[in-house]
Amino acid sequence: MRSTPTDIQILYEDNHLIVVNKRPGDIVQGDKTGDMPLSDVVKEYISVKYHKPGAAFLGVVHRLDRPTSGIVVFARTSKALARLNKMFSERETEKIYWAVVKNNPPKIEDRLVHFLRRNAKQNKSYANEKEVPDSKKAILSYRMIKSLKSYFVLEIELETGRHHQIRSQLAFIGCPIKGDLKYGFDRSNPDGSIHLHARKLKLRHPVTKEILEFTAPPPKDVLWDEMD
Repeated sequence: MRSTPTDIQILYEDNHLIVVNKRPGDIVQGDKTGDMPLSDVVKEYISVKYHKPGAAFLGVVHRLDRPTSGIVVFARTSKALARLNKMFSERETEKIYWAVVKNNPPKIEDRLVHFLRRNAKQNKSYANEKEVPDSKKAILSYRMIKSLKSYFVLEIELETGRHHQIRSQLAFIGCPIKGDLKYGFDRSNPDGSIHLHARKLKLRHPVTKEILEFTAPPPKDVLWDEMD
């Protein structure tokens, strides 16, 4: 189920930025599918709420993969967009994710360092223990926060922001994310989602410089509901 202007979940908004809890299935920015992106849904929400004639300005700061859920930040002014882009590119933000995985991880907590090589044709990234041509260093830390009946919930902190980084690195250690066929899970989720959720984000406000922290509830789901 994709978002509409009347049902998007706003976590924060002011004159400079708007923070949304993305549903699985939403695309953040338009692509070749031609499906309505979340950015357009948020623009419509702003236009209606603030009675803005014409198209509202909205800048895409970062993206989440279509099957994932969680926090997405949009800029409402060009000044905020430039400053937020710089923050994200220079990793001046703190990002926490939750993932439901198939297997018990090798360690309760660990720091993973891999070199990811992206295959654009497959839209997939491959993790390697050592540097290989055209690879980029990828670093994350995880800890197991809950053991469910048949799954394990990991909390992940990203140190880098690579293509499909969490999906690829967790698959490499034998812990594919539930529903993620592309990275080795044995079956898809009925709605096409994967159990990866951008849970928390901490950043400095692009204008006021205040430290902002956001937390997004995961989608309604039998497994996610056990995290309450």
